[in-house]
Amino acid sequence: MAGYEYVSPEQLAGFDKYKYSAVDTNPLSLYIMHPFWNTVVKVFPTWLAPNLITFSGFLLVVFNFLLMAYFDPDFYASAPGHKHVPDWVWIVVGILNFIAYTLDGVDGKQARRTNSSTPLGELFDHGLDSWSCVYFVVTVYSIFGRGPTGVSVFVLYLLLWVVLFSFILSHWEKYNTGILFLPWGYDISQVTISFVYIVTAVVGVEAWYEPFLFNFLYRDLFTAMIIGCALCVTLPMSLLNFFRSYKNNTLKHNSVYEAMVPFFSPCLLFILSTAWILRSPSDILELHPRIFYFMVGTAFANITCQLIVCQMSSTRCPTLNWLLVPLFVVVMAVNLGVASYVESILLYALTAAFTLAHIHYGVRVVKQLSSHFQIYPFSLRKPNSD
Repeated sequence: MAGYEYVSPEQLAGFDKYKYSAVDTNPLSLYIMHPFWNTVVKVFPTWLAPNLITFSGFLLVVFNFLLMAYFDPDFYASAPGHKHVPDWVWIVVGILNFIAYTLDGVDGKQARRTNSSTPLGELFDHGLDSWSCVYFVVTVYSIFGRGPTGVSVFVLYLLLWVVLFSFILSHWEKYNTGILFLPWGYDISQVTISFVYIVTAVVGVEAWYEPFLFNFLYRDLFTAMIIGCALCVTLPMSLLNFFRSYKNNTLKHNSVYEAMVPFFSPCLLFILSTAWILRSPSDILELHPRIFYFMVGTAFANITCQLIVCQMSSTRCPTLNWLLVPLFVVVMAVNLGVASYVESILLYALTAAFTLAHIHYGVRVVKQLSSHFQIYPFSLRKPNSD
């Protein structure tokens, strides 16, 4: 497995023909963030590799996740009567979240500035973004947490899936149209949440206990914003873009089946993970919510990365992801009845396996494409210049 090659010769040939095509119509991004990023990118030295900027931003997101896991391991820290997360932690998380968002916005500009844009850079960026979804959502959850004034772990699980499907929708669009339509929700959510983290440090989590309007709590606003953005902005715009491509006869896949293949694995992941929750003898989501979210998010990231490889190389998306096989086996075992401690062991083992498998996939794909394009992933030097 150490030298296994995930990218096929056909896909490598497809990467050679790849041309980046994206559309950004978000006013916040166009008129505020892009001018800001254009200024920030000038601070970076021209020898700094864009992928290093991308990876640094991802590590900040992971650090926020781990920091909040330390101070709020079971999501009860924001509930009344519990020891709250220190104010300085909210400030750190808010600042680092905005820095990570900024780094994600300037990496492509640094690539163009240094004339080092490659398909690997785009794949690396979007691949890490797919894994960042779970880190971001779970970290935000600590603002409200569980308890009488918070959001139940199952509702958060459903909200996580709303975010995950919103993310993959953009790459489904590109798989079918050849154009990446950048979602509005990403920029709005990143700026808003960074601000909310800082506000939480100033006013305290108790401020979120109060009704926002009449009996409408802030937790309800949080839920409504995620669902509303997905149903009223992301989904309609994706369907509109798909329909326009269909009307212009520019769709890359002619059959409905081929167009919908990218959704097969995510939907099966949702079905299996939800079945596990509903049939769990130990109420696994209540017992280990953070680990369960991470397991689902990591499997989703692997599925999405394989889709991104296929849409960039103009090859067919795999019908099913192999990570679903062990998940299916575990769900069947849980359905047949296992002891509570065995179920917890299965969850931790599956999470570890998914994490190692996904890291292995990422490392091997980066090495393959680096070798193919004869570049170093984290340096602007060329191999033949050594």
